[in-house]
Amino acid sequence: MNHKAKEAQVAKRKKIDQADPVYLDPERSPDERADDLLQRMTLEEKVHQMSSYAPWISKRSWEQIFLDKNGKFSVRQARQFIGRQGIGQLTCCLHNVKPRHAATISNALQRFFAEHTRLGIPPIIHDEALHGLTAFDSTSFPQSIALASTWDPALMEKISTAIGKETRTRGIHQVLSPTINLARDPRCGRTEETYGEDPYLASRMAVAFVRGVQSQGVAATLKHFVANFVGEGGRDSGEIHLSERYLRETCFAAFEAAVREAGALSVMTSYNSLHGAPCTSNRWLLVDVLRNEWGFKGFVVSDYCSVEQIHTGHRVAETSAEAGKQAAEAGLDVELPHIDSYKKMIPLAKKGEVSSEAIDTCVRNILRVKFMLGLFENAAGDPAVAGTVADCPEHRGLALEAAHKAIVLLKNEGNVLPLAKDIGSVAVIGPNANAVRLGGYSAAVVKVVTPLKGIRNRFPKRVEVGFAEGCAVQGDSKEGFDKAIKLASKSDVAVLVMGNASETEGENRDRSNLDLPGVQEELILEIAATGTPVIVVLVTGSAVTMDKWLDKVQALMTAWYPGEEGGHAIADVLLGRCDPGGRLPITFPKRMGQLPLYYSYKPDGRGHDYEDLRGEPALFPFGYGLSYTTFRYSNLRITPKSIAPGGRVCVSVDVRNNGDRKGDEVVQLYLSDLYGSVCRPNKELKGFSRVTLRPGQKKTVEFVLTEKELRFLDKHLEYVVEPGTFEVMVGGSSASGLRGKFDVR
Repeated sequence: MNHKAKEAQVAKRKKIDQADPVYLDPERSPDERADDLLQRMTLEEKVHQMSSYAPWISKRSWEQIFLDKNGKFSVRQARQFIGRQGIGQLTCCLHNVKPRHAATISNALQRFFAEHTRLGIPPIIHDEALHGLTAFDSTSFPQSIALASTWDPALMEKISTAIGKETRTRGIHQVLSPTINLARDPRCGRTEETYGEDPYLASRMAVAFVRGVQSQGVAATLKHFVANFVGEGGRDSGEIHLSERYLRETCFAAFEAAVREAGALSVMTSYNSLHGAPCTSNRWLLVDVLRNEWGFKGFVVSDYCSVEQIHTGHRVAETSAEAGKQAAEAGLDVELPHIDSYKKMIPLAKKGEVSSEAIDTCVRNILRVKFMLGLFENAAGDPAVAGTVADCPEHRGLALEAAHKAIVLLKNEGNVLPLAKDIGSVAVIGPNANAVRLGGYSAAVVKVVTPLKGIRNRFPKRVEVGFAEGCAVQGDSKEGFDKAIKLASKSDVAVLVMGNASETEGENRDRSNLDLPGVQEELILEIAATGTPVIVVLVTGSAVTMDKWLDKVQALMTAWYPGEEGGHAIADVLLGRCDPGGRLPITFPKRMGQLPLYYSYKPDGRGHDYEDLRGEPALFPFGYGLSYTTFRYSNLRITPKSIAPGGRVCVSVDVRNNGDRKGDEVVQLYLSDLYGSVCRPNKELKGFSRVTLRPGQKKTVEFVLTEKELRFLDKHLEYVVEPGTFEVMVGGSSASGLRGKFDVR
């Protein structure tokens, strides 16, 4: 650029800066404000909006970076690290700070950006909130897989609203949640973070989560886009060899629903590549599908360091700067967790080697959301409220309700549960009985009720409750076996709390074996050999294989990672104070060799089973769960019996509680298209309703099937409703139910 051109550009910018700042007018639309602000920004300011600052990257504490020796926020120190150009996001900067103090620091930061950066653009402060904000004193709700087991989207929305309140009052504006990848191979360590294997169930839970969080002025971030957990062998982030049909029929469903129905404001890309292109620089995903097809209006963020991995991992960019260019031009708006490749991209952009239009589009997307969230008017936290809402009694009550509803009873031989009222002694045994197990991405919660503590709190005082750990979650030591066996031998019943922990599953903990780790199985067999009735409670985040010991125990339930009130919930279910109405959101295989295994497979005419597992391939099928009562389905009605392609079908069924206890049933509707122009799944979940029935009570449950439930992708990948016969199955799991048919003419 010559000298005269530079002078003209400077004069133009001065003129813009002196004009009325449209971007500061809250009466103007977010798009108008974003366009006005965008034209005032330098290239450096734009790229910094596309990036984040992570204090912990410098290996110094947050206080060391921003607070002076008297504990006061230091403008000088903040300017040293952030500079005058600002930054678009701040990464988990309030992670390890108490609620009231977090809000105070957040407010000081926002004042710094407003007063000491040229344009006063507020940063978005983000954190994780998979099942509660991952910050000190936040409420820890049951893990995601447990929340899916409730089959209760209304409860999910209440929980996510609570999460939103705890988040926003601290001054945090974005959560990197929910995780809505499908868990079709439970060897993936992050199965715990998902809403299970089914697109419809995951969609309903995702929509509920987004609506709740965003009702509090916090942007939800859908992750990981896309197909992060379905790599070969259950390995997280491996290359994905899935057809576009499979992606659209399964992996896209929850993302699309959360965008179209709930208006999700952010999406996070996944680490894996797809069809030869890293998802972080995959323009087909980020622009063609997400924005042009679904109408997404938010901003896209990278999974941590995945922009750099375009260069170092996938090796489709020779330099970090080139990786930044590829990501920006593909529609990746924000690089997380810190500024790296995008900063290195600036010299390329100055030489015109990076599309200026692409950069402007990314920045516009970011600014639009900041205006939509009202951050220019009020980005502050609320110290007075933050300290009272975090882990408040109301939210702890929600955590208990969710834990109650999430527990799945899988076996109850001889109705050993609920425990008899005259029971005199209980042996509580196992590595998860007196340990805090919350699952991945959990808050630092002080008041966690372990299963042992819950049993001691809830059981009558006359009941003798003994404890022996027995063994560790992993490892070969049997040093604790003798104590556990002696305790069980002299007790009326043994409650074995077994399962997994952060050392055996979770992120970066994919597994080749779903058996209980360590010597837990041997401990179960030893305790069972005493003759004392054995109840196994699984505290875990995924499916467990149990060929060696299932037939030796009288009862089995999975509590998943049940949150801070989980111990009380387990005790309440053992005593029969509440019904175990949870249902499985994933299929439990009998053996690992069956994986991946899910209910909605496409039949091929040659049989779906292995030679040595014919007839019943699943140990426990999707949607399965027992109750302390029994339910009878009757009077399935389908009206009308024939419709036009755009018509509606009403399906109703009567459900009666046949027992003498109040109980919860999850009524599930599955649909099968008997003949189609392309191969269709064996059956698909298309509706569900959780109902509570008193003894003898009957309720009619109704579902309406519309074009949305009947349509599918034809050979051209276009949605159609074809003439033909559909079979409806309504029941208590994916394995059985009442059946009927209707026709589309």
